[in-house]
Amino acid sequence: MLFTFLFIFSYREGTTISDLFINEQIRDKEVRVIGEDGEQLGIMSAREALALAEEAGVDLVKIAPTAKPPVCKIVDYGKYKYEQTRREKEAKKKQKVIEIKEIRLSPNIDTNDLNTKVNSARKFLSKGDRVKVTLRFRGREMAHMASSKHILDDFAEALADVCVVEKAPKVEGRSMTMFLTEKK
Repeated sequence: MLFTFLFIFSYREGTTISDLFINEQIRDKEVRVIGEDGEQLGIMSAREALALAEEAGVDLVKIAPTAKPPVCKIVDYGKYKYEQTRREKEAKKKQKVIEIKEIRLSPNIDTNDLNTKVNSARKFLSKGDRVKVTLRFRGREMAHMASSKHILDDFAEALADVCVVEKAPKVEGRSMTMFLTEKK
């Protein structure tokens, strides 16, 4: 596991909290400068931009290091970092993680057992999850793999009103798998 240790010194003295460069750490000859209220101040040397930032009593932060020339913004670094982390948290809240739920079947499954599995798959699909349906073969069942494909087809047909087959049945070793997703 990777642990990140953040050593926070005084950001006024030019140390970083993250991968953003601030104040004296900016070593570029020329930078494009954006003012505190978002106006373009143009391209100037890093020293001139730092002088403008110090005059305003805030920091010079390199926000786009890969641009030509790099883009720096005159802003209070602590406030900028706080807003940036808040935006990232908001973006994470809006994300929905789709889980894959697995349902295992065997070639000699009875119709009532199959209906029970279909109902549980219906629940998973209604919650927005993907369903992986696995038909497992043991021993002599391996000789009749091709004739057991109809079980997966029946399973998909029973759920045709709420889902679509994302990946068709495919043989992988001792099992045959199929993926189902919710209809949009």
